[in-house]
Amino acid sequence: MQTECTPKLLEFEAVERRSVVAGFDGGNITSNAGALLLGQVDRGLGLVRRFADCFTDRRDPRYVEHQVETLVGQRIFGLALGYEDLNDHDELRKDLTFAVLAGKLSPVLRTDCEPLAGKSTLNRLEHTPRRHASKYHKIDCDDAQVDGLLVDLFLEAHQRAPREIVLDLDNTDIPLHGEQEGRFFHGYYKEYCYLPLYVFCGRHLLLARQRRANVAGCDGAVEEIARIVARIRQEWPRARIILRADSGFSNDELMGWCEANRVDYVFGLARNRRLEAALVDQLAEAKRLCAASGQPARVFRDFQYCTIDSWSRTRRVVGKAEHTLEGANPRFIVTSLKRSRIVYDARALYEKLYCARGEAENRIGEQFELFADRASSATMAANQLRMSFSAMAYVLVDTLRRVGLRHGQFADAAVATIRLKLLKLGAQVRTSVRRIHFAIASGCPNKDEFKLAHIYLQRAFSSA
Repeated sequence: MQTECTPKLLEFEAVERRSVVAGFDGGNITSNAGALLLGQVDRGLGLVRRFADCFTDRRDPRYVEHQVETLVGQRIFGLALGYEDLNDHDELRKDLTFAVLAGKLSPVLRTDCEPLAGKSTLNRLEHTPRRHASKYHKIDCDDAQVDGLLVDLFLEAHQRAPREIVLDLDNTDIPLHGEQEGRFFHGYYKEYCYLPLYVFCGRHLLLARQRRANVAGCDGAVEEIARIVARIRQEWPRARIILRADSGFSNDELMGWCEANRVDYVFGLARNRRLEAALVDQLAEAKRLCAASGQPARVFRDFQYCTIDSWSRTRRVVGKAEHTLEGANPRFIVTSLKRSRIVYDARALYEKLYCARGEAENRIGEQFELFADRASSATMAANQLRMSFSAMAYVLVDTLRRVGLRHGQFADAAVATIRLKLLKLGAQVRTSVRRIHFAIASGCPNKDEFKLAHIYLQRAFSSA
């Protein structure tokens, strides 16, 4: 007869004459119960299934235990829940929350494994080795399909075509600490890095493109915007499209493409001596106002400008002559928008439209909260795939925020806050023949927000 051993308990300080002990003997307990809301979002969008359709699986189906849809779902939900490393999945594959999200409670072909994949199988999905690729790497991702899926998800998020949309272009740095393919030292960031390109419309993510760092910030922007705009106009032919970006994108090629394709733009413009000379009178006035009030003062000038040799035509420039207690701070933007409406006068154009560009930087920050800056694979293709996983995780969490949390305290919460407050919930999982019961802690401080999110998601995706 096998001896049953009592698990060793960890002893802590006693409280009111009662001993306090702990042990890892609770059975089926999860810390990820809130991810059931993400499962509702996924079923409504069909996101994991549609993302899996972007992959080509060359494995022999007779021996495949873990389908591509299961693998990519594990990775996306894991990133949304804060699990950055593939090593985490050696334990997460036993978590019933992940099994429920994957729709797979037991293995199909084998009895000696868990329902979900471990780190080694997931690593073969992500990793594209430099050598022997055909032997060890049998699942490939079509980046063009992923790009198209992001734009389709953006279009489907709107019940009707908007009259006007603003697309934000921005790039950032992803530091590299190894010998990754395509690594270059960037003088501005003073480190070896990648220089990915992002496109957002409000909080919607339309593009996440991994790039080498030895390119200009606007490299590839014309091709990407042409593709995105063409797809948008298929669905919304009358929508006005405005591009917004910093001075790194104010080059003649991109502006010329916009002017030839009925796309407006408002870009930052790097200052120079000629531009500063055009603001001499306005800077003097701002200095006088600042001295009189003791507060920063702004005066704007609207004028026509053309570079000496890099632009093909004269364009509208708005100059902000600002004087603060620290001194002069002139800034410039270039735009194709006319003065036909008051919303496009010089001050409103700069303060209302252009300065809102900072929201795109917040969205990039949320990409990093989902580990898009984890680029430790050897190849560019593998690091692009990791960025795509983070992008899909972002779409899931942002849809939860936009649809399920829109009327509560988390309507404007960051991804990390939503993860902490609503997704990382402890629960005891009770399994019977007819149901799987997640008994979430009764003292959960955000249970009302969780219940409301469940109701809103059911209403929004009831016909999905």
